[in-house]
Amino acid sequence: EVQLVESGGGLAQPGGSLRLSCAASGFTFSSYGMSWVRQAPGKGLEWVSGINSNDGTIRYADSVNGRFTMSRDNAKSTLTLQMNSLKPEDTAVYYCAKASGRFYFGGMDYWAKGTLVTVFS
Repeated sequence: EVQLVESGGGLAQPGGSLRLSCAASGFTFSSYGMSWVRQAPGKGLEWVSGINSNDGTIRYADSVNGRFTMSRDNAKSTLTLQMNSLKPEDTAVYYCAKASGRFYFGGMDYWAKGTLVTVFS
């Protein structure tokens, strides 16, 4: 059974940092692309970042580029999102999601339950 379990959400002040982790199990983690997706209160889903499995390519949404860093540890089947210089508009539920193939943009077939990040002054 595929499982994605997140940790690390919480409260932060503007300009602060948080680190999200996603522990994966039930599939060969190294073989699949992964993404982070968020949903702000009252808004739709927003793709945040994605990483391929084969070449390690990482891409970010313009809204977080230069502030967020995504990485994966295939040995530990873990995905992380380091979020720096947080802004109030980063407040959202963050989800890690598994792609259906090697590329993060190939569609997502499993999602974690989400972790809330709140940025407030």
